Amino acid sequence: MLRLIRGEVYRLLRKKSMYVFFGASAVGYFLIAFVRSGGFRAESVASDAASLFMFLPPVAGGFLFSAVCTDDLNAKNLIALVGFGLGKAKIVLAKLIIFVLFNAAIYALAPVFHCAVYALLGSRMPGAMATVYAVSFNYFLLTVAYAAVSGVAVYGLQRATFAIVLYILLSFNVISGLLAAALRTFAPGLTGYLASGIAGRIVAGVMGGGPIAGPFVEYAAYLAIMTTLSVAAFRRKEMEF
Repeated sequence: MLRLIRGEVYRLLRKKSMYVFFGASAVGYFLIAFVRSGGFRAESVASDAASLFMFLPPVAGGFLFSAVCTDDLNAKNLIALVGFGLGKAKIVLAKLIIFVLFNAAIYALAPVFHCAVYALLGSRMPGAMATVYAVSFNYFLLTVAYAAVSGVAVYGLQRATFAIVLYILLSFNVISGLLAAALRTFAPGLTGYLASGIAGRIVAGVMGGGPIAGPFVEYAAYLAIMTTLSVAAFRRKEMEF
């Protein structure tokens, strides 16, 4: 599994389209901030992060989900990996680890870039970095959760289009919004156990506003369940060599 992780990291770091994509995204982000700069207030650094970072899961996370989890489907490399004797559970776990690592880097750099752009455009707010990082951490947790759910489609259906559409619907809060509305009607006590509720409690705990151990356990259990479902779906899928 370690060899697969190293190989995938090497592949992604040499992927020119990734640098082009994130470079273009950074330019686009700067232009959006520049357009908004005419109405900057002292609190804009923190408040704008909350509104702009919501696009990180579908944009940054969506690109990485495609690169990490569905490139192998398009290239039919999953069959080769299984054919060389690599266990299906190891493949699923390795892909999730790689996705987490690359997203951790993006979500760690995003607040620095955001605050630097806003400072360059004349908006400064002492202490805003902590708030911006809290927002970024929340969306990082959601991005990983969305990828874990979409992984079931990746390995169960092995159709890149279906998996990406599912991920995009999740990251734009379409499916989770509908599910939350249904739960508020039929089981309101369960809404807090959706990915958004768990992530919110973790961030609140990190910021000192509540317990942290319990939400982390819930989040780990959430990922474990989704990873187990992905492995089970992968094992049931017949593959032609």
